[in-house]
Amino acid sequence: MNIYDISQKAGVSIATVSRVLNGSNRVSPKTRDKVLAVMDQLGYVPNAFARGLGLKSMKTIGLLCPDASDAYLAKALDHLERGFRGHGYDCLLSCTGKALADRAKGVELLLGKHVDGLVLMGSTFVEADEKGNAYLRKAAAHTPLVLLNASYPCENVYCVLCDDYRATLEATQYLLDTGRKEILYLYHSRNYSGQKKLAGYKAGLERADVPVREELIRFFAEDKMSVPEVRDYLLALDREGLRFDAVLTSEDVLSVGAAKYARVTGKSVPEALSIIGYNNSSFCLCCEPELTSVDNKLETLCNQCVTTMLTVLKGEEAPQKTIFSAELVRRGSTL
Repeated sequence: MNIYDISQKAGVSIATVSRVLNGSNRVSPKTRDKVLAVMDQLGYVPNAFARGLGLKSMKTIGLLCPDASDAYLAKALDHLERGFRGHGYDCLLSCTGKALADRAKGVELLLGKHVDGLVLMGSTFVEADEKGNAYLRKAAAHTPLVLLNASYPCENVYCVLCDDYRATLEATQYLLDTGRKEILYLYHSRNYSGQKKLAGYKAGLERADVPVREELIRFFAEDKMSVPEVRDYLLALDREGLRFDAVLTSEDVLSVGAAKYARVTGKSVPEALSIIGYNNSSFCLCCEPELTSVDNKLETLCNQCVTTMLTVLKGEEAPQKTIFSAELVRRGSTL
């Protein structure tokens, strides 16, 4: 028995049931009475653990991260934990890994800790195959979910993300506008965000009437994404005769590998080779010249995740999807 069952029986939304549970004054007395009557009829006891302690809330948020060793996600964890702590909420972390079964187990584990809500970091948590998202729908029937930089249309699921499509499109257009003609796109993920970035790259070329050449689109497996391996991969492409005058990447580590490739081959950056990364991480400042990168406003995204979750927990209306624009931070690796 969960709030989804209550909403179905009462003929109201999950959000309305949540407002009743949280004592919100944004529910009419008639609707509140109807929901409470259904709860009584079905014998529903909300958050039994908190109820037993005489609390409306455990003041705890569950954070799910596929890989806490990832610099981008580690930074997101810091922003989120600080944000919730500033509002009196503790956080429980589950490092799930990327396998579907492990992610589902991580969600189930935190639900068992009676958290007030879940924040899932990254589009890794959303499957392309709808069957694989059953664990999200099941969790959303119990507690609100906020997805960081991912999108999934489902009641009681709220999405906060960067417009990766437009960001990559504009980065591609910028390279073309500065005279680059053969732009190698190097990406590391086929998840929701990865698909949006790839689509943006292709759209940027098409808008400039530049043919999309599949040989200039290269997938580099995430588990091999170290700077030396990226460098060696690009060296291998060079030996095969693939020519490119710019490298656009889906992650800054890939762009650092491109910078190392340029140094080994003696190609001057940005005169002979322009490089643009993604995430605007500290890696960009570790190269000479420093790397141009797309800033996807991670701190802003995380702050909005906190705001959205707290709004929902107060029983108030929150947007199902909030999208922010990225910014191209220009440094010495582009003209």
